[in-house]
Amino acid sequence: MSSSNPESASRLGGVFAPLVTPFRGGQLDLEALRFNLQRLEQSALTGYVVLGSNGEFRSLFDAEQYEVLRVCAEEKGTKTVIAGVSAESTAQVRAAIERVHNLGFEYAAVQVPSYFSKSMTQPVVKRFFTELADWSPLSLVLYNAPGFLNGIAIAPATVADLARHRAIAGIKDSGPAGPFAYIARCEESAGSFTVLAGSATFLYPGLQSGAGGGVVSLANAVPQLCCRLYQLFVDRDFPAAQALHNRLVRLNAAVSGSHGVAGVKAAMNLCGYRGGEPRPPIPPLSDSDLAAIRSALQREGAL
Repeated sequence: MSSSNPESASRLGGVFAPLVTPFRGGQLDLEALRFNLQRLEQSALTGYVVLGSNGEFRSLFDAEQYEVLRVCAEEKGTKTVIAGVSAESTAQVRAAIERVHNLGFEYAAVQVPSYFSKSMTQPVVKRFFTELADWSPLSLVLYNAPGFLNGIAIAPATVADLARHRAIAGIKDSGPAGPFAYIARCEESAGSFTVLAGSATFLYPGLQSGAGGGVVSLANAVPQLCCRLYQLFVDRDFPAAQALHNRLVRLNAAVSGSHGVAGVKAAMNLCGYRGGEPRPPIPPLSDSDLAAIRSALQREGAL
């Protein structure tokens, strides 16, 4: 049985950065990762998601994934870390959970296995997460990302059932429609389940609808703006929050919306972090695209 604390979901409120994995010449750059973590420790971020899509985890060897996790364990400071453990079989995910548990992390983010997509019906999805949660020594965060998973989404009704499990702390939603259906279906979970918006586009409207926070790629480059939006909402300064939301939506469209992880890394480099470049075959940005991101950062007061 799980030893997870049902009160732990309250620690998921706020803004998380989905950490990028820096590469230099196609090779893992752990010193750049360490630099980013030490600088982000000074921000108001609640924490990080590591080995997610922005972390290019599918491009990493198993040994490299472990090295990334090790550095995050050493440099997490006061931040809460949600460690990605996604794989194609229950056995692989269990092994990954044991690894991150041994490194001292408290949360694991799990995607739906997607290679055999026709087999992943909602009853199978529910059983997959339930069996993991029944066994897991730490709290699980569901990771809904249909754009990366052959279109497989965790249905709102499935999430509502899973939200009642004491070892499932929340969901990070990166679906195209935003987190609103999950928020509506999980209201009855008695406050022990946190919905996190997966994009800056949905962060403020998600908070207005009942989300606990967000995991937003822009927080890698401009954490101060993302955290400021969250604080404005907490302080109920809604006009200022709306104005900042509009800026972040425009900036998000120019960065990750247009260029994905390559855009996020470019924005980080421009803002004094060490994003590096994406791992081939994903190309770095052209000079013209880089200039467009620089202009967007300047226009929105982020640079």
